[in-house]
Amino acid sequence: MFGANINLAQIVLYLLAVIVSISFHEFSHAWSASELGDPTAKRMGRMTLNPIAHFDPLGALMIVYMAIGGRGLGWGKPVPVNTSNLRGNPRVSMGLTAAAGPFSNLVLAAVAAIPFRLGLSMPGLLDALFQALVYTNVGLAVFNLIPLPPLDGFNVIQGLLGTFRTRWAYEWGDRLDRMASYGPILLLALLALGWFGGLNILGRIMGPPMTALLGLLLG
Repeated sequence: MFGANINLAQIVLYLLAVIVSISFHEFSHAWSASELGDPTAKRMGRMTLNPIAHFDPLGALMIVYMAIGGRGLGWGKPVPVNTSNLRGNPRVSMGLTAAAGPFSNLVLAAVAAIPFRLGLSMPGLLDALFQALVYTNVGLAVFNLIPLPPLDGFNVIQGLLGTFRTRWAYEWGDRLDRMASYGPILLLALLALGWFGGLNILGRIMGPPMTALLGLLLG
């Protein structure tokens, strides 16, 4: 991400940006679920910006690998949601809870981009940190909106289908539920093709929306 001249300061800034962004993402899931009637995550102490509450050992190791190697996949501990507690249509409510994570990342990216849009001059490290926050949050939002389980995009699509009270929407929702178990395998296959096979399919999928969002935020 930072090129061949990556240094320790850049690694630390990137790690900080990723930790803040993932914590904000997971907190937003927990807050949304609580607002929609499910207190599970709140009772488990997940409705907080404290990164320790969202710490996943393997995910954290992958975040460090990402910072040093410039590629990979990091994650926080998934927020538990009991759909039976959610008010209204469970698919719609779960879709809103899922969408809260990527949406929060876009909000954080927009806030971090304000100094650049205003042409404000910031000290070097602060400038680099805000830039890392913009790129990290846009990347997290776009990646998580890919409609493959276990990513948020899958539940967002299910939530959108749940808003249509038609037979075709119910049938498609049930069909996607039956296919959900194949999602993680397909996602890992796409990642492996990029890491080891030189076929950066995910990069091609994410590239256009990321370019558009970064252009919108940074000008």
